[in-house]
Amino acid sequence: MSQQVTETTLATKIHSFSSVGFARAKRLAKLGLVTARDVLFFFPRDYEFPAPPAKVDQLREGESASLVGEVTDTEVVSRTAGKSVVGVLVENDSGAVRLLFFNQPFRAEQMRTGQRVLISGTPKLNGLRWEFVHPKVTLISSGEDLPKPVILPIYSLTDGVKQPELRLLTSEVCERIADTLTEVMPDSLRQSATEHLRAAGIHLAQPLPEIRQAIRQIHRPDDIDNLQAARTRFVFQELLVMQLALAMRRRKLTTDLLAPPLPTSAMIEARIMNRFPFELTGDQRRVMDEIAADMGRQFPMNRLLQGDVGSGKTVVAIFAMMLCVAGGYQAVLMAPTEVLARQHHRTLSNILADSRVTIGLLCGSLSAAQRRDAIEKTASGEINLLVGTQSLLSESVQFDQLGLVVIDEQHKFGVAQRVALRGGGVDPHYLVMSATPIPRSVAMTVFGDVELSTLRDKPPGRGTVNTYLAHDGWKDRWWSFVRQRLDEGRQAFVVAPRVAESVDDEDAEDVSSVESVFRELSEDKLRGYKVGLLHGRMSNDEKQAVMQSFAAGRLQVLVSTTVIEVGIDVPNATVMTILGSQRFGLAQLHQLRGRVSRGTHAGHVCVFTDGELPPDENERLKVFEQTSDGFELAEADFRLRGPGDLMGRRQSGMPPMRIADLARDVEIVAVAREIAQSMIDEDAELSAPELSELRNQVMRRYGKRLNLGDVA
Repeated sequence: MSQQVTETTLATKIHSFSSVGFARAKRLAKLGLVTARDVLFFFPRDYEFPAPPAKVDQLREGESASLVGEVTDTEVVSRTAGKSVVGVLVENDSGAVRLLFFNQPFRAEQMRTGQRVLISGTPKLNGLRWEFVHPKVTLISSGEDLPKPVILPIYSLTDGVKQPELRLLTSEVCERIADTLTEVMPDSLRQSATEHLRAAGIHLAQPLPEIRQAIRQIHRPDDIDNLQAARTRFVFQELLVMQLALAMRRRKLTTDLLAPPLPTSAMIEARIMNRFPFELTGDQRRVMDEIAADMGRQFPMNRLLQGDVGSGKTVVAIFAMMLCVAGGYQAVLMAPTEVLARQHHRTLSNILADSRVTIGLLCGSLSAAQRRDAIEKTASGEINLLVGTQSLLSESVQFDQLGLVVIDEQHKFGVAQRVALRGGGVDPHYLVMSATPIPRSVAMTVFGDVELSTLRDKPPGRGTVNTYLAHDGWKDRWWSFVRQRLDEGRQAFVVAPRVAESVDDEDAEDVSSVESVFRELSEDKLRGYKVGLLHGRMSNDEKQAVMQSFAAGRLQVLVSTTVIEVGIDVPNATVMTILGSQRFGLAQLHQLRGRVSRGTHAGHVCVFTDGELPPDENERLKVFEQTSDGFELAEADFRLRGPGDLMGRRQSGMPPMRIADLARDVEIVAVAREIAQSMIDEDAELSAPELSELRNQVMRRYGKRLNLGDVA
């Protein structure tokens, strides 16, 4: 053991604690536990709650239970040398249970007849008698009250580290330095937070405690009420710090950056609206009003437009771009794939066919001369609307007067890529779009520095989509159904998760590949029909030729990887087969399904899985079949997978949550956001003396990540 030190601080190395030493400290370092601070804020992942004492007739097999009784018989049964079984009979006025202890002969001496005990464990019914194997036993002296139930913390572990060791260490650290902690949330803030949390329906039997009490109660709670108050205090504090950082960032965007004000008018809006040959939804008109108000100000719009598949986001983006051009500035639209960029270019060209607006295209497949021409005309201002892919991020691309940047499918791009689009000496307005609806708590945190617009309504006349989970035995019937739809003049997608079988992948034989599926369908199930192949390894020219043939109806079936998931618009395609569906996320499946709801005909999506597990035994796929609303699916996906996969590159560089859980703590997120915005409205820099520690924590955790000159 190491020598005990006389003074302990948050920076004290844990090897100096009596319960650790150097060897154990190396194992604890794998958990990130190096200093006393690390240990204090290494919060339990769960708790073991003692079951209240029960009667024998209340026991349930497999459910933890406690029982108080008196030992009435103890028997030692020897098996072979060195091995034994101790059987103990414990009775109370509700009946008797048997305890079994293997290779613990000392139990016979410990639990003599007449000894009163409290046992805790998981009972099992053996014949007509309940048995507890190796229960936890507490001896109760004559006349002694029952011991107070103890809530035990459960920590994340690593090889060589056990729960009792961590419990002992956290107790020692709390005992020595809990009283030295500095409070970052003054009494008035904790009181206000308590009131807001209770008003939001969050149970708090006690007010949010101060830091010294909270740190003790979260590691060694006296009872459930103290635990709830302590945990809520730390969750709220972590989320408040994040929301204060985001509120500061939002405020900075309105004070430090200058964008060209692009006010609208009734005449401008009428000219734009007359370009759309269809009726807009109420949601589209509402979001257009929000965008027009943003773009009319002299600081950059920083708005995220989220909408379900087929809700008409592109129309809203076109409105914003035309409003920008009407104000005398250029607009740029960046898409994640060339197929989608060319589709946007065609849409804009059709809508603005007889106007004076010049539309340019910049993507990887252009010839050197075409690329040079687009770059020169953009720099001179001759091109008003430029559409492209990541080619737009080249240093050679310069704008004369860039007023608006539209990013389609924002999750496909990193923050740095989005910010790279600058030009003309001003900060442009930003509109980023996502067809993957964002769970509420993620929108308030990861996208908390962005104004959010939502499209829920679908344009009128869209066909419904039917989704089926199918067993392999249904395939012949399904392909017969597909052929019927093709004979009626419709078109079909077939999606597989892999381009080609990999000889290095042990699971390759169980995974559908797009090339093998293409061969099988062309030669057998769909022989005689015009079947095309599309995947990411094809050249841009090849992909474009295939998509154009499919869009024009020259191909009846398109066998593809998920390259078609984003924005591909072929209204006549009404049937989709998804193979190997267990390999796709919910959001991706929903995006794929959106490809067959573009026209007036009903859509049909059939889902198959590779391997032994049928689709109706996969919880994610069952949710997909039962739910067609993208917002409901986003919340379900969030609950099933957690925030990591959904946050994507937008979260890159953000510190991980220590205790808050965005899926579980959504109501606390909302309260923290409301209080944070109120605090920044009153004191933008948190300059009040009582908030100095809180401000320091905000800047320590998020200061470097708050590159406040950046957008989105």
